[in-house]
Amino acid sequence: MILKIIFWILLFIIVYTYVGYGILLYAIIKIRRVFNIGQKKAIDTTYEPEVTLFIAAYNEKDYVAAKMKNSLELEYPKEKLNIIWVTDGSDDGTPDLLKGYPNTTVHHLDARNGKIGAMNRGMAFVKTPIVIFSDANTNLGKQSIRRIVNLFSSPKVGCVSGEKRIVDKETDVASGAGEGLYWKYESTLKKWDAELYSVVGAAGELFAIRTELYRHVEKDTILDDFIISLRVAQDGYTIQYDPDAYAIETASANVKEELKRKIRISAGGIQSIVRLRSLLNVFKYGTLSFQYISHRVLRWSLTPLCLILLIPVLSILAIQEGLFTLAMYPVFFWLQVLFYAAALLGWFLENRETRIKLLFVPYYFFIMNLSVVLGFFRYLKKSQSVNWERSKRAA
Repeated sequence: MILKIIFWILLFIIVYTYVGYGILLYAIIKIRRVFNIGQKKAIDTTYEPEVTLFIAAYNEKDYVAAKMKNSLELEYPKEKLNIIWVTDGSDDGTPDLLKGYPNTTVHHLDARNGKIGAMNRGMAFVKTPIVIFSDANTNLGKQSIRRIVNLFSSPKVGCVSGEKRIVDKETDVASGAGEGLYWKYESTLKKWDAELYSVVGAAGELFAIRTELYRHVEKDTILDDFIISLRVAQDGYTIQYDPDAYAIETASANVKEELKRKIRISAGGIQSIVRLRSLLNVFKYGTLSFQYISHRVLRWSLTPLCLILLIPVLSILAIQEGLFTLAMYPVFFWLQVLFYAAALLGWFLENRETRIKLLFVPYYFFIMNLSVVLGFFRYLKKSQSVNWERSKRAA
């Protein structure tokens, strides 16, 4: 009986984390729509302040020309769009390549202090009411700046997250297919989170805050975008989201590169849970805490452990009832075996392009949770550098 109770608790946490929260979120939103509860006011499209596009870069000479071409073609008044590059530690000629571009200033130091060091230093040069952060290796949709600024017309909004889009190819390998499908699901959850109250964390590829709300972040911070955005939410503002304000980039070159990236993110997620532990107080933060725990905390902490524990617990229950019977626990056991067999098939097909991208979902799901376990040990060892090691991207 104890094992059965443990099994159902484990299964509930796993299903709630990856499927149940989305279903519950959608149900709440539908009910609120029917009764016209919490409907947001119309966006003021005439709101048009000066903004700063802030790019922290390290040795990005291969992306400078494309990034600047994209930035200067964004549909926002040129006289109101300032571009700042902070190129600390770059020794590949990146600062020199940026000279001569209009509305662009470059702040360079020879020493490399990591992305967060560059952001903390560079924010002193931002004089506009809104600052928009973007990566050097991503291109933005032409309407992205304007759509982000429109959401700031509400004084309750302190941060706006854009969408990260992965280049969608007709055929793809495991890393590209898995990452693309994952971000499509995340985009849906973010839209619903924003409608309920607030998004829980911004994507570093494209997000913006009110400049006055920026607080210096600890120099060993791994997930700067997550910490910055949620501290804005802790101050009583909301994080809003517009999927039509987007940054587009290619997927990781392969699963090995994607795993490397996700281990870093997972280590940063655990660090963030520790640093933002006050957000776990639902009595103080209410809906924000509910969203934060459901959408982020469970994924980065309890749920991967539940997946591991489910294997021996379900195996024992299935053996007790007879592995080859049609009883409930043996059926669950064989479904679990089928899932991991599908993940193994995904590994076998890892670098083979296919149109049937759903084949890679179990494998990508497995890699995501493996990265959390490995990221946890990396966090404990304090071996994660704050300097990003660029992962190889798909061609």
